[in-house]
Amino acid sequence: MPQRSTGSRVYLSIIGLMLALIGGIFSWLMWRSFQRAREVDHWPQVPCIILRSAAEERQIDPNGNVERRFSVLYGYHWEDVPRQSDRLKLRGSPWVSKEAAVQIFIDQYPEGSQQQCRVNPADPDVAVLEPESKAPGYSLWFPLLFVVGGVGIVVGAWRK
Repeated sequence: MPQRSTGSRVYLSIIGLMLALIGGIFSWLMWRSFQRAREVDHWPQVPCIILRSAAEERQIDPNGNVERRFSVLYGYHWEDVPRQSDRLKLRGSPWVSKEAAVQIFIDQYPEGSQQQCRVNPADPDVAVLEPESKAPGYSLWFPLLFVVGGVGIVVGAWRK
């Protein structure tokens, strides 16, 4: 097997380090999202009343499709203080093109209904109706492959 030049080893090392760095960044972001979802699961639940439940619409491009999202406002009490929140989840409600996707939430959270919301005890002004998905934690293996592959490229470049 021919000997690799120092230039090619440096080049492979840079490629490997970039792959490992990008994989590490995505792994960290996914882990942080997973941790946040687990944290929301431990927030105390309190009763809340849905004050507004509707679809919000926008059209960014006049030639494009109308996008919709679920708009909600609910009231709750935390430590005998009345509060309000408009968050479905921590990340809010996503914009979607299908009206039926928004109608599901309108039907699930009709105005005037009594629901349960989760309140952040560290910041009681932050409350959510639904917990976050833990999918990022279950998919963490994928960006970790880039970390392992990147480190493997660097090690392989300098192996004799």
